[in-house]
Amino acid sequence: MATPLTADGFLVALHAEGVHVVEYGSWRTHNRDMKGPWGPVNGVVIHHTVSSGTDSSVELCYDGYDELPGPLCHGVIDKQGVVHLVGYGRTNHAGGGDPVVLQHVIAEDYDIRPPAPTKGNADGIDGNRHFYGFECINLGDGRDPWPDAQLDAIERVSAALSRAHGWSAKSVIGHLEWSDDKSDPRGFTMPDMRARIARRLSGQPGQPTQTPTETTMPYTLGEYSDTQVSLSPDTWTTVRIGRDSLISGASAYTAGVYLRLTAPAGAVLQGRFIHVGPDGSRWTSPIVERIATTGASFVDFPHVGSILPNEQLRFEVTYGPATAGDTSPATLTSASARGIYWK
Repeated sequence: MATPLTADGFLVALHAEGVHVVEYGSWRTHNRDMKGPWGPVNGVVIHHTVSSGTDSSVELCYDGYDELPGPLCHGVIDKQGVVHLVGYGRTNHAGGGDPVVLQHVIAEDYDIRPPAPTKGNADGIDGNRHFYGFECINLGDGRDPWPDAQLDAIERVSAALSRAHGWSAKSVIGHLEWSDDKSDPRGFTMPDMRARIARRLSGQPGQPTQTPTETTMPYTLGEYSDTQVSLSPDTWTTVRIGRDSLISGASAYTAGVYLRLTAPAGAVLQGRFIHVGPDGSRWTSPIVERIATTGASFVDFPHVGSILPNEQLRFEVTYGPATAGDTSPATLTSASARGIYWK
C-alpha cells in the first residue's frame, strides 16, 4: 500500500521515465474525490478506450458522459505514445472489481497473471480508490493495431509509477484482470506487458540498447522450414523455423521472418517476435501487419532488438479473415528467418 503521489510528483515520475506528456485542462485538480477516498494506491490499471481519434478521445476521458462523469482516467495514451493527463486523484476508471485480485496485487505473489476475477462493477469492491488508470486509444476489436510508440508509452508510465512506489511489474494489471465484466485491453496481453515493464525496472529509465562496435564480428541467422501449418483465425501461432529458439543471448540483433502462405485476398496477417524467459515470462515486439494478396502471399516481418542469455527468441503470427464470420484457416507453406546478431 502507498500514499498517492502528489500531482507534481506524478509528473516528475513520468518525465524521469522519458514519457512524452501533454497537460490537458485543469488536470491537477480535476477528480471525483467528492465521491469517495483516493488511496491508499496499490497499482496501475490499463484500459482501452473503444474509440479512435486523439482529440475526441482525450475530451471524452476528461469530461466523461451523463452516466459516468469524468475524468475517466489519469492519462490517455494516444497512438503516437503521447500521454495526455486529464485528471488527478480519484477518477472513474476501474469501477468494481475482485477483492481477491486486489490482495494478490498488493502481495505481488501471483505467477503469470492474477487469478481470474469473479466480481465486477455490480458486486465488486471500489477500484477507483486503489489504482492509477490509463486509457489507451484503441477500438478494442483485436484488430486495431497497437503501434510500438503506444506500447512503449504504456510500458514507461507503468514503470514510472512502479519505480516511484517501489512496486514490481505485478502491480500493473489490465481492466479484464480486475473485473469479470471487462475485456480490456485487447490486442496485446498483460503478461507480455508485465514482462516488458519488468525488463525496464531492471535497468535505468531511458537506458538505450547497447550498440555493437564496427569491429565486432556478428553471427548469422539462417533457418528455413517448409512444414505446412494451419493458421486458425484470430489465434496467435508460434512458427517453428528450423529450431525452437532462433537466438539466445545477443547484445543486439537484426532479424526478419519471411512467410509464404495462402489466405483470402484482403486478410490481415500480423507477426511479432517474442522473448521467452525460463520462468515462462514473455516480452513481445511491436506487431507488424501485412495484407494478403490474391494467390500465394509473401510477407515479411522485421525486428531489431537485444535478448538476454537465458531467453529464447521465437516468432508468432496471427490471421484475421477478410470476411467477418469466416472461420476457414489460412495455410502457411514455408517460413525462413534471416539476420545477424552480436554476442
